[in-house]
Amino acid sequence: MKIAVANDHAGFPIKEAVLEAIKEAGHEVIDLGTNTPDRVDYPDFAEKAGRALIAGEADRAVVICGSGIGVNITANKMKGVYAGLVSDIYSAHQGVEHDNMNMLCMGGQIVGPTLAKEIVKAFLGASMMDVDRYKNRINKFKAIETEFFK
Repeated sequence: MKIAVANDHAGFPIKEAVLEAIKEAGHEVIDLGTNTPDRVDYPDFAEKAGRALIAGEADRAVVICGSGIGVNITANKMKGVYAGLVSDIYSAHQGVEHDNMNMLCMGGQIVGPTLAKEIVKAFLGASMMDVDRYKNRINKFKAIETEFFK
């Protein structure tokens, strides 16, 4: 898979661990920045990753800011982006398996590099489960998305 990675300055401290985890899992990285600890605005980078997903340039995305909340809010404003704020391994795979999450959001000031790698590996190793109740729930949130994103 092709994985877009984007972060602001507060996500920069765990970025290298995220890139390593993606490569170790055998996936291709699309690095959308930032590549320095200089202050930048998280919406700009979450948007870059969301656009890569929507355009089909990336199969999934990982975005990082200080808490993960800002990138999560930004990403979920984009039709077709299903972002989840994750700080544990279970939610990283469950979000994909049950909810078809395609963007992982993390807090660089919340999650350390070792845990970040495990979270990313769980996210990338998961696939949507072929279970009717999960599909029905996804169809419901996509109907809501369609109503509000005309």
